[in-house]
Amino acid sequence: MDDALQVQVEETDIGSVLHVAGEVDVASAAILRDALEGIPADSRRVVVDLSEVSFLDSTGLGVLVGEWKRSGEDTSPRFCLVVTRPEIRRVLEVTGLTSVFSIFDSLQEAIEP
Repeated sequence: MDDALQVQVEETDIGSVLHVAGEVDVASAAILRDALEGIPADSRRVVVDLSEVSFLDSTGLGVLVGEWKRSGEDTSPRFCLVVTRPEIRRVLEVTGLTSVFSIFDSLQEAIEP
């Protein structure tokens, strides 16, 4: 698998869905940050699908926290993550971010009203 970070933004009826694939680290986090900053502030919901992310470091976590703050710092599903890989969920658990983010096990769960 190619670990170069790829971010694809999809506008849907529920808001914006970012499909992220590869490694989110100090070398690539700016790609994710730029994609998130391009989402309209009035988007009803922002779903970051991390199911194809193979690695997430502290820089990537910082980007996600920054967007959570920009979205209003609440635990509503306005800004949420899709996490399917145990190693990515573990990073979020160890850092205490599972209590900050709305996290879903599948994209379908995240986009349901």
